[in-house]
Amino acid sequence: MSIRFSLICLILAGAVALSGCAAPAAPLVVTPAADQPAQAPTPAALTPVKIGLGYIPSVQFAPFYVAQAKGFFAEQGLEVQFQHGAETDFLKLAGVNQMEFVVASGDQVILAAAQGLPLTYVLAWYRKFPVTVMSLASQGLETPQALEGRRVGIPGMYGASLVAWKALVYAAGLDESKIKLESIGFTQAAALSEGRVDAALDYVANGPVQLRLAGQEVNLIPVSDFIDLPSNGLITNQRTIAEHPELVQRMSNALLAGIRYTLAHPDEAFALSVHAVPEAGGSNEAASRAVFDASLALWQAADADIGRSDPAAWQEAVRFMRATGLIESDVAAETLFTNKFIDAASAP
Repeated sequence: MSIRFSLICLILAGAVALSGCAAPAAPLVVTPAADQPAQAPTPAALTPVKIGLGYIPSVQFAPFYVAQAKGFFAEQGLEVQFQHGAETDFLKLAGVNQMEFVVASGDQVILAAAQGLPLTYVLAWYRKFPVTVMSLASQGLETPQALEGRRVGIPGMYGASLVAWKALVYAAGLDESKIKLESIGFTQAAALSEGRVDAALDYVANGPVQLRLAGQEVNLIPVSDFIDLPSNGLITNQRTIAEHPELVQRMSNALLAGIRYTLAHPDEAFALSVHAVPEAGGSNEAASRAVFDASLALWQAADADIGRSDPAAWQEAVRFMRATGLIESDVAAETLFTNKFIDAASAP
């Protein structure tokens, strides 16, 4: 199976079948026991909204926990339910209008658009693409060219890690035939420590943090140093934008407030995140804080740029993915994102 087809299948497999399946199960409703009074209704009705955050609860989702705890969602009239799971599953649900919002990276929007899924990226959260090539400092691998003749581990031939690898090869002009790319699952830190590979692709806030906490010196080759790809942000579908633009605006307003507050008050934001994800505290708190700090660096931006997409980055990403065969049809970059909700949120 081709690389492009593997990636697209992860996003779209079952998308057509969803339209012919039974409707999703209704939310669980718990009825109070006869001797217990029903909870009083809230004074002001809030609009229930689902958002797919992907992966598992983590301090890496701090701006969302902050927006919840500080009341930024409620101020916008929203009752937000976080759902965790596979990014690709959430994208196909959003594509067929069964989920309002998803957090995912821009490359996934490009892949989806190439296959006709009507998704739009409405708010940029990460300012840098978070995937890096990491290695133990003792290997001396400080440049992409130093990877030639070496073994490089990758979780699998799919997803953001593969897109990042192809982007680095493309932007740095590497001879990929001279590099042995090995699928190692999500064992990057262990694989490096055990000498099974010389370098590995991982998220900046994951493997490198693990190795440094274990006392290892690490070299990083961030993909964002060589090509500027749109990274994690807020995505919805074109039907929601057309029929409920006010909902998209309110979600954008609340998330912008959450991001800004997190950047301005990192200690409080971390504490609120640990409260939302209790397993991140206690004996795990030091490691969680290291992950949080590494993530925070990826979100930093001038205040005027927070939430805003760079059209040039989208154009470059589409050009790279077309040139490398990750997509096989032309996609108009300007149709994949919009800054209008950020402009409206920033207007006096």
